[in-house]
Amino acid sequence: MILVTGAKGQLGSEIALELERLKIPFLAVDKDDFNITDQADVGQFLHNHNPASVIHCAAYTAVDSAEDDPETCMDVNARATENLAIICKEINAEILYVSTDYVFDGQGSRLHETDSPKNPISVYGKSKLAGEEAVLRHLDKSYIVRISWVFGQNGNNFVKTMLRLAQEENEIDVVSDQIGSPTYAPDLAKLLCSIVLSGKYGVYHATNEGFCSWAEFAQEIMILSGSKCKINPISSDAYPTKASRPKNSCLSKVSLDAGGFNRLPKWQDALWRFINEI
Repeated sequence: MILVTGAKGQLGSEIALELERLKIPFLAVDKDDFNITDQADVGQFLHNHNPASVIHCAAYTAVDSAEDDPETCMDVNARATENLAIICKEINAEILYVSTDYVFDGQGSRLHETDSPKNPISVYGKSKLAGEEAVLRHLDKSYIVRISWVFGQNGNNFVKTMLRLAQEENEIDVVSDQIGSPTYAPDLAKLLCSIVLSGKYGVYHATNEGFCSWAEFAQEIMILSGSKCKINPISSDAYPTKASRPKNSCLSKVSLDAGGFNRLPKWQDALWRFINEI
């Protein structure tokens, strides 16, 4: 049986749908089911249900809010992940930990390999890296999968925000010097399920294919949705945020290729499918 944490979230909900489609026994849980920041609570729940695998999607993802509340962010992303890893070791379960491009500082223009130097520049990035380190410290049977720029049906995301703003504004300013890969939650869910069922432990990068800036992403959203709203590319300096963002979030897929996993479709194809669905 596979335990999926954060099952009401953007990615966890899609993983539950994919496991259901594959007819694989699973238990989808969210914060109401048990407290992942309480090791005793985690231990009782996991010992009672005894999963063979845990896909750990639950996370604190409010990147800017984390700068004001680092303790909560570290509790949820680092200490809770360590709780899960400790109990997984006790019950001989494996874990797939969903991490992020934010573990890198985003400097330079080269693709980040799975073993590239980590140097997070935000509280959120530091907390997710601490989660990675906790998993590797306690478990040999683990998968760490770094993802980026996720959008899907559940929750808030960049695509939904752009579509909403396009109905309210004639022009939108969007940063053009942060580069990465938009990633469609249903596509990602299929890949994560194939990874956790493979037994091929290791660190992976998983995003839809291709790279763009946020401004280019926004322009494609307008084109595919038929909106006349104009996108004005601006620099990150012109749009200050509490948390620093990596300017280069381009992740290498060499690890996926080496593991024999199929790469995901191009991000433009994924965006077209998402807009048609909503």
